[in-house]
Amino acid sequence: MDIAKLIGLPFRYQPWRPRHLRLIMADISKPAAQEQHDATTHLAAAIDWLCHAQDVRDGKSDAGGVAAGWSFEDGWLPSYPETTGYIIETFLTAAKILTRPKLVDRAQRMIDWELSLQAPDGAFPGHFGEPGSKPVIFNQGQIMHGLVAGYTQLGRQDCLEAMVRAGHWMAKQQDADGCWRKFEHHNTPHVYNTRATWALLSAGQVAGESTLVAAAKRNLDWALSQQTASGWYATNAFVPERSPFTHTIAYAIRGFLECGVQLQETRYIDSALKAGRAVAKVQRQDGWLAGTYRDGWVADANYACLTGIAQMSLNWTRMAQVTGDETFRTNARAGLAYLKSTQRLNDADKVVNGGIAGSSPIWGDYSRFEFPNWAAKFYADALMMDMADIAVPPVPQVKPHG
Repeated sequence: MDIAKLIGLPFRYQPWRPRHLRLIMADISKPAAQEQHDATTHLAAAIDWLCHAQDVRDGKSDAGGVAAGWSFEDGWLPSYPETTGYIIETFLTAAKILTRPKLVDRAQRMIDWELSLQAPDGAFPGHFGEPGSKPVIFNQGQIMHGLVAGYTQLGRQDCLEAMVRAGHWMAKQQDADGCWRKFEHHNTPHVYNTRATWALLSAGQVAGESTLVAAAKRNLDWALSQQTASGWYATNAFVPERSPFTHTIAYAIRGFLECGVQLQETRYIDSALKAGRAVAKVQRQDGWLAGTYRDGWVADANYACLTGIAQMSLNWTRMAQVTGDETFRTNARAGLAYLKSTQRLNDADKVVNGGIAGSSPIWGDYSRFEFPNWAAKFYADALMMDMADIAVPPVPQVKPHG
C-alpha cells in the first residue's frame, strides 16, 4: 500500500468509530481465534446473516435482493444483482439441510427482484443496478445461476424464458475466439468468466439451446489457452499486471470443473484438477491461503482472502466427489476450520454475528473493512457440501425439448 493510500485510510474508513475500532483491535490482539462449533451451528449463523442482509433492504426500491454486504465506509450496501443471483441456490439447499422452508420463500423473492431488472434484450444491469449501470458478462452469468435454480428446482417457467434470453445476450457479445472483451469489468478479459460460462452451459443444456452450449465451449477453449505450465491462470486478475486474488482463481477452477463434468470433457476437468492440486500444495496446515498468487503459485500477499478460502474448500470437496480422491477433503476441511475460527457466533452486533469478512486481518486488500455477502454464501456452500457430501448447486438434469 502506498503512502497516499495509507494516509487516506483513516478518513475513508473511520477506524476511530467504536464498532470499527473493536473489529480492528480483535484482529490485532487475537486474529483467527474464534471458538469453533459444530458445522450446523456455523451454517445456521451464516444463513442468518444473509437473511439479515436481505431484510435490511425491505421497504426500499431494491427489496427482495440481498445487500452486497456491510462496510466501514458505507454501512449496509444496496442489493447486489450479481451475488443475489447465486445466493438463490444457497438458500434452496439450506432450506433442506436446516429444515427451514421459509428460505425458499426468500429465494423466490430474490428471483422476483432479479426478473424485474432484466432488459428486453436479455441483459441484466451491472454493479448495483443503479440507473446507467452497464451489463457485465460475469455478473450476467451469476444472475443466470439463480434463474437456472429457479427453473430446475422450483419449476418456474419465467426463469426458463429469462435465462435463455440472458444466455443469447451473452453469446452475442462473444468474440470469435471465445473470449469476452466487451462488457467486461475494468474493460479487460478474464479467465474467471468460466464461472459465468458454467451458467451459460447449464442454461443451454436445460433449455435445449445448442447455440448457448457452443458459445460456452468456445469460451472454455479460450480460457484453457491461458493456463500456464504450473496450472496458474493468466488474464485472471481484476486488472492487468496484477496477481489474481484467490477468489478469482477459485472462480476459474469451479467453472472449468463443473463445465467439464456437464460436458463429460476431461480436458476441462484436468485443467481444474491441475490448478486445484497446485493450490493444495501451498495451503498452510491451518487452512490459510494467501490473498493473491502469481505464476508458479508464489504468494505475494500476507493476508488471507476469506472468500477465496471458502471457494477453494468447496472446490476441493467437489474434486473429491468427481474423482474419488479423498485427499482433497483434507484440504477442504482445513480451509473450513480456518474460516470457522474467523466467524463470530456470539456477537451482539448483527452486522458482525455470523458473517465472514473479506480479508483476515480485516484490513487486507480484498474487500477491505467489509463483510461481503458472497463470503458468507460460499462459506455456507462449503459447509453444506462437506456436511451432506452434495454439490451446491446440484448438477442440472438435461431434459429434451421440442
